[in-house]
Amino acid sequence: MNKIFRRLIVFCILLQLFIACPLQVFAEAEEAIFAGGCFWCLEHDLEKLDGVISAESGYSGGDLNNPTYENHSGHQEVVKVSFDPNVISYKDLLQQYWFNIDPFDDKGQFCDRGNSYKPVIFTSNQEQKSDAKESEKNISDELNIPLDQLKVDIIDSKDFWIAEKYHQDFAVKNPLKYNFYRTSCGRDNRLKRVWGDYK
Repeated sequence: MNKIFRRLIVFCILLQLFIACPLQVFAEAEEAIFAGGCFWCLEHDLEKLDGVISAESGYSGGDLNNPTYENHSGHQEVVKVSFDPNVISYKDLLQQYWFNIDPFDDKGQFCDRGNSYKPVIFTSNQEQKSDAKESEKNISDELNIPLDQLKVDIIDSKDFWIAEKYHQDFAVKNPLKYNFYRTSCGRDNRLKRVWGDYK
């Protein structure tokens, strides 16, 4: 009887550990929201980073409820990144964000023009805001340009609305269409011109 009781206790402890570990990882995950042109491209660029748990395309920044691809007036196309801060810090994520946008263009990004595509860092707390401002200063120093030449807004987060299912992981699901779009839009050529010496 003692053996069975001991085995039951060990089983219960192992079961608790098994259940607790995924919850602990989930509890430690942090989120960041970025706008930087087409969300297909930004999602694909950020989700492959070590420490990024997931990246979801969506809409944020505006006041319209339940925006859609056909009607997201006032919103930007954004990517919500869930990440493990033990693997990649928010500061490192910010640096990768900068390297994947054109920081001089607030009228859109690459071939995509208009408010929907302008670059924005959405911050969810004071620490993120402080880190974002510091990253902006660092980029200004690295590029040896005045701060006011950088055209990336840093603003408080608003509601995130997830985009339609067919937009999620678009690069993986539609590689031919995605690669044609990305190349014809000139994204990588422009990024190379801006960041070639820094990435």
